Amino acid sequence: MAQKIETTMKTYKSYTIQSTSEIIVGLLSIYPIESFEEHDAYMIAYIPEDELTEEVAKEIEEVLNRFETTFTIKTIEPQNWNALWESSFEPVIVEDFCAVRADFHDKLENIEHDIIINPKMAFGTGHHETTYMMMSAMRNMPIADKTIFDYGCGTGVLAILASKLNSGNIDAIDIEEESYDNTIENAQINSASNINVACATLETFDAKVYDIILANINRNVLLNSAKELNNRLTLDGILLLSGILEDDETLVTNKYVSSGFKVEEVYSKGYWKCIRLSK
Repeated sequence: MAQKIETTMKTYKSYTIQSTSEIIVGLLSIYPIESFEEHDAYMIAYIPEDELTEEVAKEIEEVLNRFETTFTIKTIEPQNWNALWESSFEPVIVEDFCAVRADFHDKLENIEHDIIINPKMAFGTGHHETTYMMMSAMRNMPIADKTIFDYGCGTGVLAILASKLNSGNIDAIDIEEESYDNTIENAQINSASNINVACATLETFDAKVYDIILANINRNVLLNSAKELNNRLTLDGILLLSGILEDDETLVTNKYVSSGFKVEEVYSKGYWKCIRLSK
């Protein structure tokens, strides 16, 4: 089943940034940037034009100026994003456990779970480290037959992996139309029939309780969601968070501990953290 909130095609502003710093990516992730396109010597950030207020534009400029990074801005009219992302999408490979690839990549040998996605704007911020840590942590989680909530699903890759690990019913939500459409498409490609996708916020989505919650988003969304995620997790459930810069680990951890969680394990990769919690 899929729930959808109707929206219109968007016009975007693109920031071409002469840097590949993941610290910059992390700092910009608190703004409504929907995705980063990564290149060898630069990156391009895409933000919906109607969300680039004067205040947001000023703050983004301050972040980039802090790193003495040059950038240019241009308007991107609504378009088919698939061709754009085919040129930059790279597979995410988690040892011999799983691989996330596009259908134009060859299947990798000796991988337990092969996940195919069509890379579009909904691929998200391109934080391979955060995706990698989430999937790696899922390898050691009791997912079979458990109910799953993928909060901020992006392409739906975590929900799809949970399905491949024989989970029970899965709810996957995102506030973006592109993510909603892309998750439905990718679930179908991977024959993940137990995923219910919704274009919704945490506040507007049906209040349910889950055995496992997966949230690979950004710091501000995580900080604002702690109490509600506690309400949606079973007493013996698992909450897995990522999208957290190492400098923000203490801030996020303190918020969740004060909201009734206990830290079970912390994973690190590059400048990023992934945190497993229980109630």
